[in-house]
Amino acid sequence: MKISVTFITLNSEKTLKPVLEAVSWADEIILVDSGSTDKTLEIAQQFKAKIVYRVFDGYGSQKNFATEQASHDWILSLDDDEILTPELQKEIQDLDLKNTDYQGFKTPRSLIFLGKLLRFSGEYRRLTLRLFNRKYGNWNAEYVHESVEVKGKIGTLKNQILHDSYRDLTDFFNKFNKYTSLGAKTLAERGKTASSLKIISRFPTTFLKIYLLKGSCLDGYAGFMWALLTAINPVVKYAKLKEMSERK
Repeated sequence: MKISVTFITLNSEKTLKPVLEAVSWADEIILVDSGSTDKTLEIAQQFKAKIVYRVFDGYGSQKNFATEQASHDWILSLDDDEILTPELQKEIQDLDLKNTDYQGFKTPRSLIFLGKLLRFSGEYRRLTLRLFNRKYGNWNAEYVHESVEVKGKIGTLKNQILHDSYRDLTDFFNKFNKYTSLGAKTLAERGKTASSLKIISRFPTTFLKIYLLKGSCLDGYAGFMWALLTAINPVVKYAKLKEMSERK
C-alpha cells in the first residue's frame, strides 16, 4: 500500500528541509500552504511535493483538506516541525498496510525545546496518531489542538518522532499568541466562561504539576522554561476568553 505524506505550512523554511528529507521515500508528499512569503515553497519543490494553496481557517480543517488532496488512502500527516527518526522511517516502510488489521497507528513523539530533548516534563515519547487510513477517519475540526479520530483498531509503533517545535523564545511567543487566541475562540463557541479567580489559580497549579509532578525540574533550564511558559498558556487563553465575553 502506498503512503501519502501531508503537511500544512506557513513560512516554514526554518524547519521544513530536514522534515521533508525524512519522508523523501514516501510515494507522495502533499503540502497545503496558506501564503508563505519565505523559501517554504522553494524547499518543497526540491522534494517534488504537490503544493496547494488554501486560506487558513483552523488547524483541523486545514489538515482535513490536505488529506483530501492525497492520491492514496494511507496518510502520514505531520507538522512542519516533526522529524521522523531513521528507525521510525524504516519501521513505517516495513509495515504491511495492505494486510494489517489496524486502521491507524500511534507513534511516540518527543519534544525538543530550546535545543534540548525533554526527557521528562510529560513530553517524552507521548503517543500521537499520525498514520491512518482515511477510509476510517480524519482530523477533527478543532481550531487548535486538533487530533485524528479513527473508527477501528489502533496500533502503536515503537520508534519516535522528534518534535523540534520552538527554535527560540521569539518563535515560541509567535505561536503562543496564535494558539491562545484560537483556544479562546474554541472555548467561547462552546459557551465556556472565565472568572478572575479561575484565571489567577491556573498558573500555580499548572506550573507545579509540570515542574514537580511531571518532573520537568529534571530537564534543567529548558525544563524550567517549559513549565513556566506552559503554565502561562491557560492563563492567557482564559484571559482572552474573559476579554471576548466582556466585549460582547
